[in-house]
Amino acid sequence: MFYKSTRNSEVKVSSAQAIAQGISEEGGLFVPSEIPAVTLDEIKALGEKSYAERAFFVFSKFLTDYTEAEIRYCVDGAYNTKNFDTENIAELAHLFDGTYMLELWHGPTCAFKDMALQILPYLLTTATKKINLDKKVVILVATSGDTGKAALEGFKDVEGTEILVFYPEDGVSAMQKKQMTTQEGKNVGVCAIKGNFDDAQNGVKAIFTNKEIADKLSDNGMMFSSANSINWGRLAPQIIYYVSSYAQLVADGEIELGDKINIVVPTGNFGNILAGYYAKHMGVPVNNLICASNANNVLTDFIKTGIYDRNRPFHTTISPSMDILISSNLERLLYHLSGSDDAQIREWFGSLASTGRYEVTDAVKKALADEFYAGCCNDDETKACIKEIYDEYSYTCDTHTAVAVKVYKDYAKATGDKTKTVIASTASPYKFSGSVLSAIGKNTDCDEFGLVDELAEVSNIPVPASLAALKDKDVRFSKVIDKTEMKDYVFESLGI
Repeated sequence: MFYKSTRNSEVKVSSAQAIAQGISEEGGLFVPSEIPAVTLDEIKALGEKSYAERAFFVFSKFLTDYTEAEIRYCVDGAYNTKNFDTENIAELAHLFDGTYMLELWHGPTCAFKDMALQILPYLLTTATKKINLDKKVVILVATSGDTGKAALEGFKDVEGTEILVFYPEDGVSAMQKKQMTTQEGKNVGVCAIKGNFDDAQNGVKAIFTNKEIADKLSDNGMMFSSANSINWGRLAPQIIYYVSSYAQLVADGEIELGDKINIVVPTGNFGNILAGYYAKHMGVPVNNLICASNANNVLTDFIKTGIYDRNRPFHTTISPSMDILISSNLERLLYHLSGSDDAQIREWFGSLASTGRYEVTDAVKKALADEFYAGCCNDDETKACIKEIYDEYSYTCDTHTAVAVKVYKDYAKATGDKTKTVIASTASPYKFSGSVLSAIGKNTDCDEFGLVDELAEVSNIPVPASLAALKDKDVRFSKVIDKTEMKDYVFESLGI
Protein backbone atom coordinates (compact mmCIF):
# COMPACT_ATOMS: atom_id res chain seq x y z
CA MET A 1 0.00 0.00 0.00
CA PHE A 2 1.20 3.51 -0.76
CA TYR A 3 0.11 6.89 0.60
CA LYS A 4 -1.09 9.88 -1.42
CA SER A 5 -1.16 13.57 -0.59
CA THR A 6 -4.57 15.21 -0.26
CA ARG A 7 -3.29 18.18 -2.26
CA ASN A 8 -1.39 16.29 -4.94
CA SER A 9 -2.56 12.79 -5.81
CA GLU A 10 0.57 12.27 -7.90
CA VAL A 11 2.59 12.07 -4.69
CA LYS A 12 2.93 8.42 -3.70
CA VAL A 13 5.10 7.31 -0.79
CA SER A 14 5.48 4.30 1.49
CA SER A 15 4.00 4.31 4.98
CA ALA A 16 7.53 4.67 6.40
CA GLN A 17 8.13 7.78 4.28
CA ALA A 18 4.72 9.22 5.23
CA ILE A 19 5.38 8.71 8.95
CA ALA A 20 8.94 10.06 8.82
CA GLN A 21 7.95 13.11 6.75
CA GLY A 22 4.73 13.86 8.64
CA ILE A 23 3.23 16.17 6.03
CA SER A 24 3.62 16.39 2.25
CA GLU A 25 5.89 19.13 0.89
CA GLU A 26 3.01 21.12 -0.61
CA GLY A 27 1.06 21.02 2.67
CA GLY A 28 -1.21 18.06 1.97
CA LEU A 29 -1.86 15.24 4.42
CA PHE A 30 -0.97 11.65 3.65
CA VAL A 31 -3.85 9.19 3.23
CA PRO A 32 -3.82 5.49 2.34
CA SER A 33 -4.35 4.70 -1.32
CA GLU A 34 -7.12 2.34 -0.23
CA ILE A 35 -8.83 1.38 3.01
CA PRO A 36 -8.04 -2.28 3.70
CA ALA A 37 -10.92 -4.65 4.41
CA VAL A 38 -11.34 -6.87 7.45
CA THR A 39 -13.90 -9.65 7.77
CA LEU A 40 -16.27 -10.28 10.65
CA ASP A 41 -14.52 -13.57 11.32
CA GLU A 42 -11.19 -11.74 11.63
CA ILE A 43 -12.76 -9.25 14.04
CA LYS A 44 -14.26 -12.08 16.10
CA ALA A 45 -10.87 -13.80 16.32
CA LEU A 46 -9.37 -10.60 17.76
CA GLY A 47 -11.66 -10.96 20.78
CA GLU A 48 -9.39 -13.65 22.18
CA LYS A 49 -6.20 -11.64 21.66
CA SER A 50 -4.33 -9.00 23.65
CA TYR A 51 -4.43 -5.32 22.72
CA ALA A 52 -0.89 -5.54 21.32
CA GLU A 53 -1.95 -8.46 19.11
CA ARG A 54 -4.99 -6.54 17.92
CA ALA A 55 -2.69 -3.60 17.14
CA PHE A 56 -0.38 -5.90 15.18
CA PHE A 57 -3.35 -7.07 13.09
CA VAL A 58 -4.49 -3.54 12.20
CA PHE A 59 -1.00 -2.20 11.52
CA SER A 60 -0.25 -5.13 9.23
CA LYS A 61 -3.11 -3.91 7.03
CA PHE A 62 -1.83 -0.32 6.78
CA LEU A 63 1.96 -0.50 7.21
CA THR A 64 2.65 -3.00 4.46
CA ASP A 65 6.29 -1.96 4.02
CA TYR A 66 7.08 -2.74 7.67
CA THR A 67 8.16 -6.31 8.34
CA GLU A 68 6.27 -8.53 10.76
CA ALA A 69 9.19 -8.31 13.18
CA GLU A 70 9.24 -4.50 12.98
CA ILE A 71 5.52 -4.21 13.73
CA ARG A 72 5.82 -6.61 16.65
CA TYR A 73 8.74 -4.60 18.03
CA CYS A 74 6.61 -1.44 17.88
CA VAL A 75 3.42 -2.83 19.43
CA ASP A 76 5.17 -4.80 22.16
CA GLY A 77 7.25 -1.77 23.11
CA ALA A 78 4.22 0.49 23.40
CA TYR A 79 1.25 -1.53 24.63
CA ASN A 80 2.27 -3.06 27.95
CA THR A 81 1.71 -2.58 31.68
CA LYS A 82 4.91 -0.55 31.98
CA ASN A 83 3.23 2.20 29.97
CA PHE A 84 -0.44 1.61 30.87
CA ASP A 85 -2.08 0.95 34.22
CA THR A 86 -4.30 -1.84 32.89
CA GLU A 87 -3.51 -5.03 31.01
CA ASN A 88 -6.38 -4.23 28.63
CA ILE A 89 -4.69 -0.90 27.67
CA ALA A 90 -8.14 0.57 26.87
CA GLU A 91 -11.03 -0.27 29.22
CA LEU A 92 -14.71 -0.60 28.34
CA ALA A 93 -16.91 0.51 31.23
CA HIS A 94 -20.63 -0.32 31.03
CA LEU A 95 -22.18 3.02 31.93
CA PHE A 96 -25.92 2.61 31.40
CA ASP A 97 -28.13 0.33 29.35
CA GLY A 98 -26.44 -0.36 26.02
CA THR A 99 -23.86 2.40 26.48
CA TYR A 100 -20.15 1.85 27.08
CA MET A 101 -17.36 4.22 28.03
CA LEU A 102 -14.20 3.49 26.06
CA GLU A 103 -11.61 4.68 28.59
CA LEU A 104 -8.60 5.79 26.58
CA TRP A 105 -6.78 7.49 29.45
CA HIS A 106 -4.91 4.70 31.23
CA GLY A 107 -1.54 5.71 29.79
CA PRO A 108 1.28 7.78 31.31
CA THR A 109 -0.24 11.21 30.66
CA CYS A 110 -3.86 10.21 31.39
CA ALA A 111 -5.27 11.18 28.00
CA PHE A 112 -6.27 9.37 24.82
CA LYS A 113 -3.26 10.77 23.00
CA ASP A 114 -1.13 8.17 24.80
CA MET A 115 -2.79 5.46 22.72
CA ALA A 116 -0.95 6.80 19.67
CA LEU A 117 1.98 8.68 21.15
CA GLN A 118 3.38 5.74 23.07
CA ILE A 119 3.86 3.92 19.77
CA LEU A 120 4.70 6.80 17.41
CA PRO A 121 8.37 7.00 18.52
CA TYR A 122 8.74 3.30 17.66
CA LEU A 123 7.02 3.75 14.31
CA LEU A 124 9.05 6.86 13.50
CA THR A 125 12.49 5.59 14.47
CA THR A 126 11.80 2.34 12.62
CA ALA A 127 10.71 4.36 9.58
CA THR A 128 13.88 6.48 9.52
CA LYS A 129 16.02 3.33 9.52
CA LYS A 130 13.92 1.75 6.77
CA ILE A 131 14.38 4.70 4.43
CA ASN A 132 18.06 5.15 5.39
CA LEU A 133 17.48 8.62 6.78
CA ASP A 134 20.66 9.98 8.33
CA LYS A 135 19.17 13.21 9.68
CA LYS A 136 18.07 14.09 13.19
CA VAL A 137 14.25 14.28 13.25
CA VAL A 138 12.85 17.47 14.79
CA ILE A 139 9.30 16.93 16.02
CA LEU A 140 7.18 20.10 16.03
CA VAL A 141 3.93 19.97 17.97
CA ALA A 142 1.05 22.39 18.41
CA THR A 143 -1.16 21.36 21.32
CA SER A 144 -4.47 22.33 22.85
CA GLY A 145 -3.41 20.49 26.00
CA ASP A 146 -3.07 16.72 25.77
CA THR A 147 -1.02 16.07 22.62
CA GLY A 148 1.87 18.15 23.94
CA LYS A 149 2.49 16.18 27.12
CA ALA A 150 1.82 12.82 25.46
CA ALA A 151 4.28 13.63 22.67
CA LEU A 152 6.90 14.91 25.11
CA GLU A 153 6.59 11.77 27.20
CA GLY A 154 6.74 9.52 24.16
CA PHE A 155 9.79 11.17 22.58
CA LYS A 156 11.81 12.17 25.65
CA ASP A 157 15.43 11.03 25.23
CA VAL A 158 14.61 9.05 22.05
CA GLU A 159 17.88 8.90 20.14
CA GLY A 160 18.00 10.86 16.90
CA THR A 161 15.07 13.15 17.76
CA GLU A 162 14.33 16.60 19.18
CA ILE A 163 10.82 17.66 20.16
CA LEU A 164 9.49 21.21 20.50
CA VAL A 165 5.96 21.84 21.78
CA PHE A 166 3.90 25.03 21.50
CA TYR A 167 0.76 25.59 23.58
CA PRO A 168 -1.61 28.57 23.99
CA GLU A 169 -0.61 30.45 27.14
CA ASP A 170 -4.14 30.68 28.55
CA GLY A 171 -5.74 27.82 26.60
CA VAL A 172 -4.87 24.72 28.65
CA SER A 173 -5.82 23.54 32.11
CA ALA A 174 -3.52 24.12 35.09
CA MET A 175 -2.73 20.40 35.24
CA GLN A 176 -1.96 20.24 31.51
CA LYS A 177 0.37 23.23 31.84
CA LYS A 178 2.11 21.68 34.85
CA GLN A 179 2.58 18.43 32.94
CA MET A 180 4.28 20.17 30.03
CA THR A 181 6.37 22.77 31.83
CA THR A 182 7.93 20.20 34.18
CA GLN A 183 8.79 17.73 31.40
CA GLU A 184 12.06 15.88 31.80
CA GLY A 185 14.35 14.89 28.94
CA LYS A 186 17.48 16.18 27.20
CA ASN A 187 15.83 16.57 23.80
CA VAL A 188 12.63 18.41 24.74
CA GLY A 189 11.49 22.02 24.59
CA VAL A 190 8.19 23.64 25.59
CA CYS A 191 7.03 27.17 24.81
CA ALA A 192 3.78 29.06 25.40
CA ILE A 193 2.45 31.44 22.76
CA LYS A 194 0.20 34.46 23.05
CA GLY A 195 -2.89 33.28 21.21
CA ASN A 196 -5.07 30.22 20.88
CA PHE A 197 -4.50 26.70 19.57
CA ASP A 198 -5.28 27.65 15.99
CA ASP A 199 -2.50 30.25 16.15
CA ALA A 200 -0.07 27.57 17.36
CA GLN A 201 -1.25 25.07 14.75
CA ASN A 202 -1.04 27.59 11.89
CA GLY A 203 2.43 28.60 13.02
CA VAL A 204 3.67 25.01 13.05
CA LYS A 205 2.15 24.34 9.60
CA ALA A 206 3.78 27.49 8.22
CA ILE A 207 7.18 26.34 9.50
CA PHE A 208 6.66 22.85 8.08
CA THR A 209 5.91 24.10 4.57
CA ASN A 210 8.61 26.82 4.40
CA LYS A 211 11.28 25.61 1.99
CA GLU A 212 13.87 28.09 3.25
CA ILE A 213 13.51 26.75 6.79
CA ALA A 214 13.58 23.13 5.59
CA ASP A 215 16.77 23.80 3.62
CA LYS A 216 18.40 25.39 6.66
CA LEU A 217 17.57 22.36 8.78
CA SER A 218 18.85 20.02 6.06
CA ASP A 219 22.14 21.92 5.91
CA ASN A 220 22.46 21.22 9.63
CA GLY A 221 21.64 17.52 9.34
CA MET A 222 18.03 17.81 10.49
CA MET A 223 14.50 17.42 9.16
CA PHE A 224 11.01 18.14 10.47
CA SER A 225 8.32 15.66 11.34
CA SER A 226 5.12 15.90 13.35
CA ALA A 227 3.50 14.23 16.34
CA ASN A 228 0.17 15.93 15.70
CA SER A 229 -2.56 13.89 14.05
CA ILE A 230 -1.58 15.40 10.71
CA ASN A 231 1.02 12.58 10.85
CA TRP A 232 -0.40 9.26 9.66
CA GLY A 233 1.63 7.57 12.39
CA ARG A 234 -0.54 9.38 14.93
CA LEU A 235 -3.84 8.56 13.26
CA ALA A 236 -3.33 4.89 12.40
CA PRO A 237 -2.98 3.79 16.06
CA GLN A 238 -6.33 5.39 16.86
CA ILE A 239 -8.11 3.07 14.42
CA ILE A 240 -7.04 0.14 16.59
CA TYR A 241 -9.13 0.94 19.63
CA TYR A 242 -12.36 1.06 17.65
CA VAL A 243 -11.63 -2.29 16.04
CA SER A 244 -10.59 -3.62 19.45
CA SER A 245 -13.74 -2.33 21.17
CA TYR A 246 -16.04 -4.07 18.73
CA ALA A 247 -14.11 -7.32 19.10
CA GLN A 248 -14.28 -7.03 22.89
CA LEU A 249 -18.03 -6.36 22.93
CA VAL A 250 -18.56 -9.51 20.86
CA ALA A 251 -16.23 -11.54 23.09
CA ASP A 252 -18.06 -10.30 26.20
CA GLY A 253 -21.44 -11.23 24.76
CA GLU A 254 -22.63 -7.62 24.80
CA ILE A 255 -23.41 -7.71 21.06
CA GLU A 256 -23.75 -10.39 18.41
CA LEU A 257 -21.20 -10.53 15.63
CA GLY A 258 -22.50 -8.29 12.84
CA ASP A 259 -24.61 -6.06 15.10
CA LYS A 260 -23.99 -2.38 14.42
CA ILE A 261 -22.81 0.04 17.08
CA ASN A 262 -22.74 3.82 17.33
CA ILE A 263 -19.47 5.59 18.11
CA VAL A 264 -19.53 8.97 19.87
CA VAL A 265 -16.38 11.10 19.91
CA PRO A 266 -15.69 14.49 21.51
CA THR A 267 -13.39 16.15 18.99
CA GLY A 268 -11.91 19.44 17.88
CA ASN A 269 -9.26 18.48 15.34
CA PHE A 270 -11.37 15.63 13.87
CA GLY A 271 -8.62 13.01 14.12
CA ASN A 272 -10.20 10.78 16.76
CA ILE A 273 -13.52 10.49 14.96
CA LEU A 274 -11.80 10.12 11.57
CA ALA A 275 -10.15 7.01 12.99
CA GLY A 276 -13.66 5.70 13.65
CA TYR A 277 -14.53 6.42 10.01
CA TYR A 278 -11.56 4.35 8.86
CA ALA A 279 -12.55 1.50 11.20
CA LYS A 280 -16.08 1.57 9.80
CA HIS A 281 -14.87 1.44 6.22
CA MET A 282 -12.50 -1.39 7.03
CA GLY A 283 -15.54 -3.45 7.98
CA VAL A 284 -16.37 -2.74 11.62
CA PRO A 285 -20.19 -2.63 11.75
CA VAL A 286 -20.91 1.01 12.63
CA ASN A 287 -24.35 2.58 12.46
CA ASN A 288 -23.58 6.24 13.16
CA LEU A 289 -20.45 8.26 13.89
CA ILE A 290 -21.57 10.99 16.29
CA CYS A 291 -19.36 14.08 16.38
CA ALA A 292 -19.55 16.01 19.67
CA SER A 293 -18.34 19.62 19.95
CA ASN A 294 -18.23 22.19 22.72
CA ALA A 295 -19.15 25.86 22.26
CA ASN A 296 -16.57 26.03 19.46
CA ASN A 297 -19.07 24.25 17.26
CA VAL A 298 -17.54 24.76 13.82
CA LEU A 299 -17.66 21.00 13.13
CA THR A 300 -21.31 20.70 14.17
CA ASP A 301 -22.29 23.50 11.81
CA PHE A 302 -20.19 22.04 9.00
CA ILE A 303 -21.64 18.54 9.21
CA LYS A 304 -25.16 19.96 9.29
CA THR A 305 -24.74 22.53 6.50
CA GLY A 306 -21.66 21.66 4.44
CA ILE A 307 -20.32 25.16 5.12
CA TYR A 308 -17.06 25.44 7.06
CA ASP A 309 -16.71 28.90 8.55
CA ARG A 310 -14.08 29.73 11.14
CA ASN A 311 -15.09 33.40 11.12
CA ARG A 312 -16.77 33.24 14.52
CA PRO A 313 -15.96 33.99 18.15
CA PHE A 314 -13.39 31.73 19.75
CA HIS A 315 -14.56 30.38 23.11
CA THR A 316 -12.25 29.38 25.94
CA THR A 317 -14.12 26.51 27.61
CA ILE A 318 -13.78 23.95 30.40
CA SER A 319 -13.03 21.37 27.68
CA PRO A 320 -9.91 23.15 26.35
CA SER A 321 -8.55 20.31 24.21
CA MET A 322 -11.53 20.92 21.91
CA ASP A 323 -11.10 24.69 21.71
CA ILE A 324 -10.28 24.60 18.00
CA LEU A 325 -11.73 26.38 14.96
CA ILE A 326 -9.52 24.83 12.27
CA SER A 327 -9.95 21.05 12.19
CA SER A 328 -6.96 19.71 10.30
CA ASN A 329 -8.07 16.12 9.80
CA LEU A 330 -11.24 17.14 8.03
CA GLU A 331 -9.05 17.51 4.95
CA ARG A 332 -8.47 13.75 4.90
CA LEU A 333 -12.18 12.98 5.14
CA LEU A 334 -13.08 15.42 2.36
CA TYR A 335 -10.41 13.94 0.12
CA HIS A 336 -12.08 10.56 0.47
CA LEU A 337 -15.63 11.88 0.12
CA SER A 338 -14.74 13.91 -2.98
CA GLY A 339 -13.36 10.87 -4.79
CA SER A 340 -9.68 11.80 -4.22
CA ASP A 341 -10.15 15.15 -5.98
CA ASP A 342 -6.95 16.94 -5.02
CA ALA A 343 -7.83 20.04 -7.09
CA GLN A 344 -11.05 20.41 -5.12
CA ILE A 345 -9.16 20.03 -1.84
CA ARG A 346 -6.69 22.73 -2.88
CA GLU A 347 -9.59 25.02 -3.75
CA TRP A 348 -11.48 24.47 -0.49
CA PHE A 349 -8.49 24.77 1.81
CA GLY A 350 -7.07 27.65 -0.17
CA SER A 351 -10.37 29.41 0.47
CA LEU A 352 -10.18 28.52 4.16
CA ALA A 353 -6.74 30.10 4.36
CA SER A 354 -7.72 33.26 2.48
CA THR A 355 -11.33 33.86 3.53
CA GLY A 356 -11.86 31.59 6.52
CA ARG A 357 -14.62 29.55 4.89
CA TYR A 358 -15.60 27.12 2.15
CA GLU A 359 -18.69 25.22 1.08
CA VAL A 360 -18.59 21.64 -0.18
CA THR A 361 -20.61 20.19 -3.05
CA ASP A 362 -24.09 18.73 -2.70
CA ALA A 363 -22.68 15.24 -3.21
CA VAL A 364 -20.26 15.69 -0.32
CA LYS A 365 -23.02 17.19 1.84
CA LYS A 366 -25.08 14.05 1.29
CA ALA A 367 -22.10 11.83 2.08
CA LEU A 368 -21.52 13.75 5.32
CA ALA A 369 -25.15 13.30 6.31
CA ASP A 370 -24.95 9.59 5.56
CA GLU A 371 -21.84 9.09 7.68
CA PHE A 372 -22.13 11.52 10.59
CA TYR A 373 -24.45 13.05 13.16
CA ALA A 374 -23.22 16.17 14.94
CA GLY A 375 -24.15 18.03 18.08
CA CYS A 376 -22.66 20.46 20.58
CA CYS A 377 -23.13 21.79 24.09
CA ASN A 378 -21.91 24.71 26.15
CA ASP A 379 -20.08 24.72 29.49
CA ASP A 380 -23.26 24.84 31.60
CA GLU A 381 -24.65 21.80 29.79
CA THR A 382 -21.30 20.03 30.16
CA LYS A 383 -21.28 20.62 33.92
CA ALA A 384 -24.88 19.49 34.24
CA CYS A 385 -24.02 16.28 32.41
CA ILE A 386 -21.04 15.58 34.69
CA LYS A 387 -23.29 15.93 37.73
CA GLU A 388 -26.06 13.82 36.23
CA ILE A 389 -23.69 10.96 35.42
CA TYR A 390 -22.07 11.24 38.86
CA ASP A 391 -25.38 11.27 40.72
CA GLU A 392 -27.08 8.52 38.72
CA TYR A 393 -24.23 6.12 38.04
CA SER A 394 -21.45 7.08 40.51
CA TYR A 395 -19.20 7.56 37.50
CA THR A 396 -16.90 10.58 37.27
CA CYS A 397 -16.11 11.76 33.76
CA ASP A 398 -13.96 14.61 32.56
CA THR A 399 -15.17 17.73 30.79
CA HIS A 400 -14.54 16.40 27.28
CA THR A 401 -16.18 13.03 27.79
CA ALA A 402 -19.19 14.81 29.27
CA VAL A 403 -19.60 16.75 26.02
CA ALA A 404 -19.85 13.42 24.21
CA VAL A 405 -22.37 12.01 26.70
CA LYS A 406 -24.58 15.12 26.43
CA VAL A 407 -24.52 15.07 22.63
CA TYR A 408 -25.27 11.34 22.61
CA LYS A 409 -28.27 11.82 24.93
CA ASP A 410 -29.55 14.57 22.62
CA TYR A 411 -29.07 12.26 19.63
CA ALA A 412 -30.90 9.35 21.28
CA LYS A 413 -33.79 11.61 22.26
CA ALA A 414 -34.06 13.15 18.79
CA THR A 415 -33.80 9.89 16.85
CA GLY A 416 -35.11 7.20 19.19
CA ASP A 417 -32.09 5.13 18.15
CA LYS A 418 -31.43 2.34 20.66
CA THR A 419 -28.32 0.96 18.92
CA LYS A 420 -25.66 0.01 21.45
CA THR A 421 -23.15 2.81 21.69
CA VAL A 422 -19.46 3.29 22.50
CA ILE A 423 -18.51 6.73 23.85
CA ALA A 424 -14.85 7.69 23.60
CA SER A 425 -13.73 8.83 27.06
CA THR A 426 -10.70 10.91 26.24
CA ALA A 427 -9.14 12.03 29.53
CA SER A 428 -8.93 11.29 33.22
CA PRO A 429 -11.13 13.60 35.31
CA TYR A 430 -7.99 14.45 37.32
CA LYS A 431 -6.67 16.52 34.42
CA PHE A 432 -9.59 18.91 34.94
CA SER A 433 -10.19 18.47 38.66
CA GLY A 434 -11.46 22.00 39.34
CA SER A 435 -14.09 21.95 36.62
CA VAL A 436 -15.24 18.43 37.53
CA LEU A 437 -15.51 19.23 41.24
CA SER A 438 -17.36 22.46 40.50
CA ALA A 439 -19.80 20.55 38.32
CA ILE A 440 -20.70 18.04 41.04
CA GLY A 441 -20.96 20.76 43.68
CA LYS A 442 -17.82 20.05 45.70
CA ASN A 443 -15.16 22.28 47.23
CA THR A 444 -12.84 24.00 44.77
CA ASP A 445 -11.20 26.48 47.16
CA CYS A 446 -7.67 25.06 46.99
CA ASP A 447 -4.69 24.74 44.66
CA GLU A 448 -4.44 22.27 41.77
CA PHE A 449 -3.12 19.45 43.92
CA GLY A 450 -5.62 20.13 46.66
CA LEU A 451 -8.27 19.71 43.98
CA VAL A 452 -6.75 16.36 43.06
CA ASP A 453 -6.99 15.20 46.68
CA GLU A 454 -10.59 16.40 46.89
CA LEU A 455 -11.54 14.60 43.68
CA ALA A 456 -9.92 11.40 44.96
CA GLU A 457 -12.26 11.48 47.95
CA VAL A 458 -15.45 11.92 45.97
CA SER A 459 -14.71 9.87 42.86
CA ASN A 460 -13.24 6.66 44.30
CA ILE A 461 -10.81 6.69 41.36
CA PRO A 462 -7.16 6.30 42.38
CA VAL A 463 -5.00 9.32 41.61
CA PRO A 464 -2.75 8.41 38.64
CA ALA A 465 0.83 8.11 39.86
CA SER A 466 2.12 10.34 37.06
CA LEU A 467 -0.13 13.21 38.12
CA ALA A 468 0.57 12.80 41.84
CA ALA A 469 4.30 13.00 41.12
CA LEU A 470 3.94 16.42 39.49
CA LYS A 471 3.43 18.09 42.86
CA ASP A 472 7.12 17.96 43.69
CA LYS A 473 8.47 18.74 40.22
CA ASP A 474 9.98 22.11 39.39
CA VAL A 475 8.99 24.10 36.30
CA ARG A 476 11.65 23.83 33.57
CA PHE A 477 9.96 25.79 30.79
CA SER A 478 8.30 29.17 31.32
CA LYS A 479 8.99 31.09 28.12
CA VAL A 480 6.10 32.93 26.45
CA ILE A 481 6.43 34.31 22.92
CA ASP A 482 4.32 35.98 20.27
CA LYS A 483 3.12 33.66 17.51
CA THR A 484 5.30 35.58 15.03
CA GLU A 485 8.41 34.49 16.97
CA MET A 486 7.89 30.72 16.62
CA LYS A 487 10.43 30.31 13.81
CA ASP A 488 13.11 32.16 15.79
CA TYR A 489 12.38 29.99 18.83
CA VAL A 490 12.83 26.84 16.74
CA PHE A 491 16.20 27.99 15.37
CA GLU A 492 17.36 29.11 18.81
CA SER A 493 16.35 25.80 20.41
CA LEU A 494 18.15 23.80 17.74
CA GLY A 495 21.25 25.98 17.89
CA ILE A 496 21.19 26.96 14.22
